Amino acid sequence: MLNQKLMHINHVVAIGGGHGLGRILASLSSLGPRLTGIVATTDNGGSTGRLRQDQQTIAWGDLRNCLSHLAHRPSLGSMLFDHRFTGNNELSGHNLGNVVLHALDQLCVRPLEAVNLIRGLLKIETSIIPMSEASTHLVALSHCGNRVFGELNVDGMKEAPIALTLEPQVQATSEACSAIEQAQLIILGPGSFLTSIMPPLLLPEIANSLRNAHAHVILIDNLTAEYSPASTFSIEDKIVWLNQVIGKNVIADVIQHGIKVQLASHYSHDVRFNQFPLISDHHPGLHDKQALADAIEQVCQFQLAQLHLPKCS
Repeated sequence: MLNQKLMHINHVVAIGGGHGLGRILASLSSLGPRLTGIVATTDNGGSTGRLRQDQQTIAWGDLRNCLSHLAHRPSLGSMLFDHRFTGNNELSGHNLGNVVLHALDQLCVRPLEAVNLIRGLLKIETSIIPMSEASTHLVALSHCGNRVFGELNVDGMKEAPIALTLEPQVQATSEACSAIEQAQLIILGPGSFLTSIMPPLLLPEIANSLRNAHAHVILIDNLTAEYSPASTFSIEDKIVWLNQVIGKNVIADVIQHGIKVQLASHYSHDVRFNQFPLISDHHPGLHDKQALADAIEQVCQFQLAQLHLPKCS
């Protein structure tokens, strides 16, 4: 059972956004308060984008998505939080969860307080922390020197950017940095590389916390190619990007889908590549939650065993 796994780890942090981070958090949800999700807040599409344009707020969509993945089902709270308005009016297309989070934010001192109120309502033990509590946008630099503003436009680029930044520069949430520094296991991905995994790492405080962390860092590879400029990136390319932005070679293991279990099947950039059958039988485009949790456990146990191997004289 999942609740018997990762018992030797006191604190796990997962970083990313969108459905990918939500899937990881759902896979490890039985860890309860020992699990923290640090969520990208740069989305500018859909209901979230409309709220940001009208209200100058942070992006709530990925936070809502993660909370939704962790909510107990079925429940009235989860149904309301997931509800999307229909019809031909100003509310059409808006997600009620996004609107509720924004409303609570207006009543609270900090966006994190709004998230914590929803966690209490939905009885979620896992901590969910926005990467920043100030509004910011993702900006990409193209090969010809053009600046591409906003996640939607970055995803629509015809070729991969040469660099990413945030505009305006904002501060990371202090609780996010503390969680990273205290973590024994840090998980990056899966998800959109440029617009979900990278944005939190562009905050200097988060990058610094990752450099200083004494954690085992795992990158979870996507099951399928992205519909974005990152589709041209190999997994090795992604490792180089991540390590360069963080400023240190922190990634120790990659978990990928494979038809059979192969722990440390090969090495590249001093990173172990591990393969497991990970595709969900019910949703072929998604990672199977139990299989993902099992894979993370096995990689951590393998890392622990390697650390205790006697050194050759």
